[in-house]
Amino acid sequence: MKDVNSLKGIHGAGTMQSRKKRSIPMVQSSTYLELYVLDKEKERLQKEDRKLSMRKDGIRKRLEEIEIEISRMQGAESTKSPNSSGRTFAQTNGPKKEFKTMALTY
Repeated sequence: MKDVNSLKGIHGAGTMQSRKKRSIPMVQSSTYLELYVLDKEKERLQKEDRKLSMRKDGIRKRLEEIEIEISRMQGAESTKSPNSSGRTFAQTNGPKKEFKTMALTY
């Protein structure tokens, strides 16, 4: 199921502030108010950028750990004894043992 972030073009959608739209028409523009709103938006975006970079660093670190684990497991698999020669677990342990069963009545 798709979430909102995976929809095509959703990241390009503008906000009310970026489109310079207001719910109440501005009668008199206040430069200080505009500066304040822009400053708050800038702080919010910087905070979001820091969070994203921290998340990206965590993802990279986990990917490196996975690569190390994969290479370690592949190395252990390649150094395995050659006497198995491609046989499966069931083939090397002989015939399967049948389980004893008992009927239960209720």
